[in-house]
Amino acid sequence: MSKRVLSLNVNGRVHEIAAADGALLLDVLRDALALTGTKQGCDGGECGACTVLVDDRPRLACSTLAVQVEGRRIETVEGLARQGRLSAVQQAFHDKLGAQCGFCTPGMVMASEGLLRANPDPSVDEIKTALAGNLCRCTGYVKIVESVQAAAAAKGTR
Repeated sequence: MSKRVLSLNVNGRVHEIAAADGALLLDVLRDALALTGTKQGCDGGECGACTVLVDDRPRLACSTLAVQVEGRRIETVEGLARQGRLSAVQQAFHDKLGAQCGFCTPGMVMASEGLLRANPDPSVDEIKTALAGNLCRCTGYVKIVESVQAAAAAKGTR
């Protein structure tokens, strides 16, 4: 398989990475950039644990080729915090106990961030729809929805 040098803008920094033409974004993020917050779950686009933002929209890194996102803005859960402070969504997941075992949390946080960028005041149904592709095996989603609502309220006061 041939390789090429990709220029990827990840979390506001441009990285030049040699990657195979068929390299998944998930593998490039985890292996080449050591951004392990993006989780490898089902490997089939079913669980949402690998959700990242590409140009502010949620995207599954396990089913996206790295070459497909060259020249676009990629954000991982590590990129949300600023100057050592959690983002509003990260803080809300912490405060409202939206994270249980934590495995799905990065994907949930990124899907929630994408929702709130597109819709700063979502209804409960809109939150549920936005998170429908993210599976949590530990909870009934009540705390997760409450976390997104709290993040929306916090972002509205900033």
